[in-house]
Amino acid sequence: MDAAPAAAAEAHDGKRERFDLGVLVGDLALDEDVASDEDESLEGLRQELDDCKDDEEVANILANGIKLRDYTKGVENNIRQIELDSIQDYIGESENLVSLHDQIRDCDNILSQMETVLTGFQTEIGSISSEIKVLQEKSMDMGLKLKNRKAAESKLSKFVEDIIVPPRMIDIIVDGEVNDEYMKTLETLSRKIKFIEVDAMVKSSKALKDVQPEVERLRQKAVSKIFEFVIQKFYALRKPKTNIQILQQSVLLKYKYTIVFLKEHAKEIYAEVRAAYIDTMNKVLSAHFRAYIQALEKLQLDIATSTDLLGVETRSTGFLFSMGKESLKTRSSVFALGERINILKEIDQPALIPHIAEAKSQKYPYEVLFRSLQKLLIDTATSEYLFSDDFFGEESLFNDIFAGPIQVVDEHFNAVLLNCYDAIGIMLMIRIIHQHQLIMFKRRIPCLDSYLDKVNLSLWPRFKMVFDLHLNSLRNANVKTLWEDDVHPHYVMRRYAEFTASLVHLNVEYGDGQLDLNLERLRMAVEELLVKLAKMFPKQKLQTVFLINNYDLTISILKEAGTEGGKAQVHFEEVLKSNIAVYVEELLLEHFSDLIKFVKSRPSEDTASSSDKASVSDVEPLVKDFAGRWKAAIELMHKDVITSFSNFLCGMEILKAALTQLLLYYTRLTECVKKINGGSALNKDLVSISSILYEIKKYSRTF
Repeated sequence: MDAAPAAAAEAHDGKRERFDLGVLVGDLALDEDVASDEDESLEGLRQELDDCKDDEEVANILANGIKLRDYTKGVENNIRQIELDSIQDYIGESENLVSLHDQIRDCDNILSQMETVLTGFQTEIGSISSEIKVLQEKSMDMGLKLKNRKAAESKLSKFVEDIIVPPRMIDIIVDGEVNDEYMKTLETLSRKIKFIEVDAMVKSSKALKDVQPEVERLRQKAVSKIFEFVIQKFYALRKPKTNIQILQQSVLLKYKYTIVFLKEHAKEIYAEVRAAYIDTMNKVLSAHFRAYIQALEKLQLDIATSTDLLGVETRSTGFLFSMGKESLKTRSSVFALGERINILKEIDQPALIPHIAEAKSQKYPYEVLFRSLQKLLIDTATSEYLFSDDFFGEESLFNDIFAGPIQVVDEHFNAVLLNCYDAIGIMLMIRIIHQHQLIMFKRRIPCLDSYLDKVNLSLWPRFKMVFDLHLNSLRNANVKTLWEDDVHPHYVMRRYAEFTASLVHLNVEYGDGQLDLNLERLRMAVEELLVKLAKMFPKQKLQTVFLINNYDLTISILKEAGTEGGKAQVHFEEVLKSNIAVYVEELLLEHFSDLIKFVKSRPSEDTASSSDKASVSDVEPLVKDFAGRWKAAIELMHKDVITSFSNFLCGMEILKAALTQLLLYYTRLTECVKKINGGSALNKDLVSISSILYEIKKYSRTF
């Protein structure tokens, strides 16, 4: 069966090829037609042959010279044979074709049945899809309803929860003790009250009419119970020996929500509670500070009185007037800083415990008690300020609470300051206040700023007044009563030196220019007084010795104080140097006046005329006199210096300066002798320079 179509296809292909060939070559290959077509134009034939030269069949025909008609017949014979062969093939496969036909028919029936089934399935699936779409719409609708119901349930549940008053809450508020559970219940009640008061929808609800009276009764009961509880705790603060800070931190702060509740829901009661706390703490702290001040007063060591001034003579502050006190001349602590400076190193130490110090019979200068009192004040104020802010939420509460304690401290301080004549103590208190201001600044607690400024402003005028008393005591001093027939340092100068060194030391880190100006005024006054006292001595030499001793003492004390001494020290070093030079000249004139006068009277050799030149007779007495007693004179000078100057080191320096100056004078004398005609005759009496140097070194070794 397959051969027939193939033969048909081949026949068809042969016809097509034959048709194509006729179109291309026409009747040129047919012998019998040549004559009839002779006249036909051959135009374009060559072009067509060129176009078909690539065709295999055409090329083969043209190459072999086969006639077209014979070739066509041969092709037809081939096609006919192929067709016959195909028919035989179809006949041979007829049974298979019948079987294939049956199978195709069976498959067609089966596919028809499957089509029917699938069509049914398609119909059912379409129905199911419609049902699913309906179910989906129902599900979405149910989901939306559920969501709305949940939202409504949530709001309704919250509404019911916020507005309902559980029996347990009523029991706790009415009958329960004020404890942690009570605080939590109080917070819940506060939320319900705010819910009822704030929400406009709640006010229009019918449920509110049933609940609101009950909530109001609970609020009133809670306020009443809180008021009694808090007032009771406040009264506990008044008990003697109560540690206020511990009670505040461990008890009151646990119940600080009670104050919040009163502030939000019972403002009138809150105002009463606030006033009660202010009154309680004001009285308690005032009493504590009053008792502490009374205990401190027993520990006070009086340092200075109104007569303890720089320019006051010792006889006016004797035992009769000082009530058994030590004489001012030996009471250097009045003017010397000494160990009192240690109070600034202990600025942050705990306050004194009076009964312990009293048991040890200890006494303290007032600045120690002042530091202790101020330390207690700033610590108490810091604690109270933080507690008031935490417990009441009001910083302004502090000022009302501490009005009383600050008044108590002020009264005591003003009374002490009014009778305080201890300038060093006042300056120490000024520095203490400054340190306390720094402490409060570091703590970031501003509650005592105005108080500390006020104390500072009170101390400076008092210091200026006491300082002016010292200054005027020097300016108005009675020289005759102060003068003592003694060239050693005067006690007034010692007082001044210690006083100045103390103030300079206290001013090192602060650089107060006004204090420097006051110290300069004080220096001028004491120096003027010192010159007046020196003039009371009959001899110039004694005056100079007196000045040197006092200047040297002043410089030594300024150096010992561990400070640079400021301008005063520089000034006194200059005047000491000039007075030493004066004393050296006076000392040498006392023993070698003729030699010095001769040397000073001689002009220089370059400008001297022949009439001014010395002769042997002029210098011979001087040379022999010096040679005979120079060692004894030096020894006398040594004894004079030792007895005149209280500072051995200063005396030895002065002696060295005198001997050096003597060597210079004698050197000039020997040079003069060498230049005199006939002066060589005096060489045997001249003392060698080396001998004098040896003697000077001998005293240097002593030094």
